[in-house]
Amino acid sequence: MSRPSRSSGRLASLALAWAVASVAAAEEAAPKRPIEYTPTGWLERMDQALTTRNYDGTFAHWQGGRVEMLRIIHRVQDGTVSERLASLDGSGREFIRTGANLTCYLPDRRTVLVEQRPAEESLVSFPTVNDQTATFYDIREVGHMRLNRRDTHVIAVSPKDEYRYGYQLWIDESTAMPLKSQLIDAHGQVIEQIVFASLTLSSRIADSAFRPEISTEGFQWLRNDATPHPQAGASALAWSATNLPPGFRMTVRSAQILPGSVGAVDHLVFTDGFASVSVFVERQSAPSGQPPVPESAAVGSSSAFSTVVDGHKITAVGEVPPATVRYIAGQLKAQGAAAAGR
Repeated sequence: MSRPSRSSGRLASLALAWAVASVAAAEEAAPKRPIEYTPTGWLERMDQALTTRNYDGTFAHWQGGRVEMLRIIHRVQDGTVSERLASLDGSGREFIRTGANLTCYLPDRRTVLVEQRPAEESLVSFPTVNDQTATFYDIREVGHMRLNRRDTHVIAVSPKDEYRYGYQLWIDESTAMPLKSQLIDAHGQVIEQIVFASLTLSSRIADSAFRPEISTEGFQWLRNDATPHPQAGASALAWSATNLPPGFRMTVRSAQILPGSVGAVDHLVFTDGFASVSVFVERQSAPSGQPPVPESAAVGSSSAFSTVVDGHKITAVGEVPPATVRYIAGQLKAQGAAAAGR
């Protein structure tokens, strides 16, 4: 039996290397299966995309039978978030935020309002999940469809009680950005909707994108003072809710001098991560002699309720059912030196 030659051994090695390379190339060319995420995982990815990416988008906002086109620009640079929200229809209003500083340009009122707001609070809000979300909402993926030529995962978020609304979100499979969002009431009716017509992700957005397009010549400038003096009235009392709907907690407590207010106005925010309610507490100038009459209102998807407690007007407003703002407003109590002296 003859021994294999060196040349035949080299040919065998080359054949083996070619076969390995062919298999690797085939694996590389084969379509990769997308990573599987749970419905909650898609919401977490969406929140991360919204808070960390730079984007410029135009969307239609439908609420209460009205449709408005708006443009949102969002940038994260050196740890600071900048945003600009501009109405492309009618009013021409613009809202520009840098960190906690918000400037509202209101050409229909020839007014510019400057105020402070939580640095993490976006101008266009989408729901965020936390450890307790699954306790109060049922989160499911209900579809996988094309929207604006993009593959999306449709995530339904259904409340388990009467204190909150539901949501349905179309999340881009590639970028995790929300391309469509619906707010849904207890009867399954859509009461608010956002649909992006265009959305561009950028590595860099210039400072010029965060300058208003309107001239403010002759406008009135108003500033909300977020650090009122003690005698303004808010710091003497610490307002809090004695009880809250399940899952809600207070995340913001501040006091501001608002235009037209008698003194400082306390501002409290209660949220479960998805739904949120803002409560404003303002001292009334003088008793009218008439018993206070609670007032309710609904504007689009927002509910509002006002009442009077210990000489202070309590107003709760949020994108929640009317029962929720009424419940929270009714639970507000004051503690502190002034309360103790009544």
